[in-house]
Amino acid sequence: MNRGKELILRGIPAAPGIVIGKALLLDREQYVIPKRSLKDDQVTGEIKHFKDALIQTKQEVMEIKKRISEELSAEHGQIFSAHLLVIEDSMLIEEVISKIKRDKLSAEYVFQDVLKKYIKVFSEMDDEYLKERISDINDIGKRILKNLIGAREDALSTLKDKAVVISYDLSPSDTATMHKKNVIGFATDIGSRTSHTAIMAKSLEIPAVVGLETVTKEVQNGDTVIVDGTHGMVVLNPTPATLKHYESSRKKLVAFGKSLLDMKGLPCETLDGRKIALMANIELQEDVASVIAHGAEGIGLYRTEYFYMNRKDLPTEEEQFKEYSMVAKKIRPYTVVIRTLDLGGDKFLSQLEIPQEMNPFMGWRAIRFCLARPDIFKTQLRAILRASAFGKLKMMYPMISGIEELKQANIIFEETKKDLRREGISFDENMEVGAMIEVPSAALTADILAREADFFSIGTNDLIQYSLAVDRVNEKIAYLYEPAHPAVLLLIKNVIEAGHRAGIWVGMCGEMSGDIVMTLILLGLGLDEFSTSPIAIPEIKRIIRSVNMEEAKEVAQQAITLSTGKEIEKFARRKLKEIIPDLAIEIE
Repeated sequence: MNRGKELILRGIPAAPGIVIGKALLLDREQYVIPKRSLKDDQVTGEIKHFKDALIQTKQEVMEIKKRISEELSAEHGQIFSAHLLVIEDSMLIEEVISKIKRDKLSAEYVFQDVLKKYIKVFSEMDDEYLKERISDINDIGKRILKNLIGAREDALSTLKDKAVVISYDLSPSDTATMHKKNVIGFATDIGSRTSHTAIMAKSLEIPAVVGLETVTKEVQNGDTVIVDGTHGMVVLNPTPATLKHYESSRKKLVAFGKSLLDMKGLPCETLDGRKIALMANIELQEDVASVIAHGAEGIGLYRTEYFYMNRKDLPTEEEQFKEYSMVAKKIRPYTVVIRTLDLGGDKFLSQLEIPQEMNPFMGWRAIRFCLARPDIFKTQLRAILRASAFGKLKMMYPMISGIEELKQANIIFEETKKDLRREGISFDENMEVGAMIEVPSAALTADILAREADFFSIGTNDLIQYSLAVDRVNEKIAYLYEPAHPAVLLLIKNVIEAGHRAGIWVGMCGEMSGDIVMTLILLGLGLDEFSTSPIAIPEIKRIIRSVNMEEAKEVAQQAITLSTGKEIEKFARRKLKEIIPDLAIEIE
């Protein structure tokens, strides 16, 4: 444990910003449950005690779900549906009751034993999404145990003073029960950019760092803590000099952020008048407010698969229509680009019984899944087409690897349009349909794909990992995941040039589009549209409005002559600092 000396920890940036405050260390030790035997006449009462605890826990979770749905959105509230599924799991319940009867042991001891078995099974699975669900099981398990043994509620629900929360992990229940105005930052031992903690932190715009590994062992309650969510750093017990540095940095970030938002109404164009579309990526309908607040000109990626998750059944056509049309109405007169269902990889639906695969990121996923299940695909296509009558919608297919897939998808799309015409249902007959370029084979044959697509959107997250043979969720080889790698830039260049030769526009919706270090290069390569998280939009606009196209082209041309990703990144940082010195704090 850190004893008052300054200590710097590095983790994964989950939500940007800098905050300085006092640490609140959450006690997340497992409950110590003694092995208590029952007499024969106590068994029935113990089973009733277990069922009562389930009912009490279900009521608590329903209250949390209701409150978070009202404060944030119904979609955020759906996170707690996974908790309800655990409470209502008949196999788990029956196993606990059977063991109470057979072994004549206390409900809390038996339940904890069964819970450990469930967690062990999930932890041994290769699927990254399934592993992340361990936090759901842990969270609801602790709630049930708390009610079985009569433990008191933890510190978050009664937090009265401003604090930086430090924990091994933060569950959805934790983040929902806390008082938003008093939790000013998060720092956790585990977690990823896609964990619930990161999702909630971004929604609440609270600086957060996850994956710090040892922060709970190093910090003590009341310690002064700096959370730098922009760079993924946490400083414990900072020296006066460090405090002064970060306080200055925080003020600069706040002032800089305000100056960026002051440009909200200004067009996104270069100094010599080249207009660039600056769009936002969203998962939930509620995100539209942030899109508008940060000055985006529409939605360049609407990830629809999140609407399918944390539920027992598939969403109906009517449910999807209402969701998509609501987003279209909220963002009018701007455009929404809807990505069709992108399941597989690290996203799955248990009700579809998708088989476990050794390489899920390269398996039965995205457009491959949709073409194999046209019933599910057509339901979504009908909903998207119907919603197109209520706003300006475009649509794109994920993980296209060749022309055959694109043609097959378009055939199903045309069949769906014919069905709607026959039924007299209105839709936009001229809705643009594009292809996501995230597979090297697609990038290399972009000239062929351009004949069948109205536009391209480059999905760099997968394109980079496939091109460089780097699993982007594997910590051991994370250093090899290089957006600035020469091979990646050459593939992007080929896609943009092929699209432009065919007369179609080319956008980018992967994380690389929100990387300010790469903005000048992408602009110089001719990218027509940047689509990124709403919070990154003002910075991207500032850069684009600070250069002319010839200058950006020169930067791009020089960059692709360099030999390594590190050289390219270093060069890009230097050029960016020369052009916009104010951005130095963000890119150092």
